[in-house]
Amino acid sequence: MKYMLLINAGAMDENGGAAGCEVEDWMAYDKAVQEAGIFVSGESLADLVTATAVRVGEDGKRTVTDGPFAETREVLGGFYVIDVPDLDTALDWAARCPGALGGGSVVVRPIADFGV
Repeated sequence: MKYMLLINAGAMDENGGAAGCEVEDWMAYDKAVQEAGIFVSGESLADLVTATAVRVGEDGKRTVTDGPFAETREVLGGFYVIDVPDLDTALDWAARCPGALGGGSVVVRPIADFGV
C-alpha cells in the first residue's frame, strides 16, 4: 500500500533548513528508503518565502497571498511516497525520517486507490 510522508519542520535554522537535521541525515535516510525498495517518489520543497497561497471565496473571487505565513506553526518541507505492506511499516519509516526530529513531525497518510 502506498503512503505519503508529509515532512513538517517545527523550526527553521538560519539557512532555511529544518532545525536539528543535517544534510547527511537526509542523505542516509534517502539511501535507506531507496535500498529498501519502497521509494515511489519524493521531493524537497523550495524555501518557504517562495510559497503562494490561493483561496477562492464564496463569490468565486480568487485571493493570492505570498508567504511566509505567520499563522503556520510548522512548515511543510517535502514529502516521500513509499510503498509498504501496512500502516505499521509506514509509521516505522516515518519515525526514522530526520524530519521527525527537532520539533518536526511526519504526517502519514494513505494514498487513495480509486482502482483506475
